[in-house]
Amino acid sequence: MTQHVPSTEPELSGVRNFRDVGGLPTVDGRRVRPGVLFRSGHLAHATAEDAAFLAGLGLHTVFDFRNAADQRLEGADVALPGTRNVNLPLTDPADGAEFWQMVRDGDIDQLRALLSQGRAANRMITSYRAIISRRTAEHSRVLHALAEDSTPALMHCAAGKDRAGLSIAVTLLAVGVERDAIEADYLASNATHRRYKVRRTSTSGDAYAPEVMELLSPLFDARASYLHAAFETIAQTWGTVDRYFEEGLRFGAADRDRLRERLLD
Repeated sequence: MTQHVPSTEPELSGVRNFRDVGGLPTVDGRRVRPGVLFRSGHLAHATAEDAAFLAGLGLHTVFDFRNAADQRLEGADVALPGTRNVNLPLTDPADGAEFWQMVRDGDIDQLRALLSQGRAANRMITSYRAIISRRTAEHSRVLHALAEDSTPALMHCAAGKDRAGLSIAVTLLAVGVERDAIEADYLASNATHRRYKVRRTSTSGDAYAPEVMELLSPLFDARASYLHAAFETIAQTWGTVDRYFEEGLRFGAADRDRLRERLLD
C-alpha cells in the first residue's frame, strides 16, 4: 500500500479530531516523524471519501480505545483494507453507560446534581488518574506494538480527546517529546471543528439550553488540568517517568530506543 502524508490537516466529513502528530519536538532536538502516528475520533461514521483518505495513509494498525457501550452507540469502525484493528477498551472518562444515559436524557435538576459546582471536572480528573494508574497493561501493549511493527498507527476513542489523548501523551512521553508540546497537541482537541458533538435526546427538556451546555462543557473540553492530573499520577505513583515506563509499563530503555527509531526523525 502506498503511503502519503497530508501537507495540511484534512477536513474529514465523518471523522472528527483527526490529525498527524508529526513535527512535535523532543527534548534532545529531534522531532516526531510525519506520517507514522495519527489520532482521531471514532471511524464509525467515516464517509467513502474519508475511508479512501485513511486507507491512503498506509496504516498498519488502528487502536480503538472505545468500550462496548461506545460501540453500540456509535457503531463499529469502517474497515480499512490491509489495516489491523485492535480494540483495547480503557475506562470511560465518565464511568460508563449509565452516566452517559443521564447526560443524554437527564433533566436540568438531575444534571445540576451530577455536574455542577466542579463535579464534572472532578469526574474527568479522577478518570484521567485512573486510566494512568489502572490501565498500565493496555498502555504497555500499545507501546510494545508500536516499537515492534505497528506503524503507521492511528489511535482513537469516541471523541479522540480523553482515552486517545492520554494514550498519545504516554507515547509521546516515551520518546521524549517536550511536555509543552504534548500539552499543546492535547489542547488542540478544543478547536471548534474538532470537538465532539453533544447529542441530547429530543425528549430532554431544555436540551441545548445555555445552563445545560455549561454543565456539560467540562466533559467535552480538553483541559490542561486533566492532563496535569495524569502526569501528577505518574510522579506520585512511580516517582519518575523512567520508573513509570520501566516498572509500570514494563517498557524499558531498550524498548524506548526502538520506539524512538520508529517514531522520530
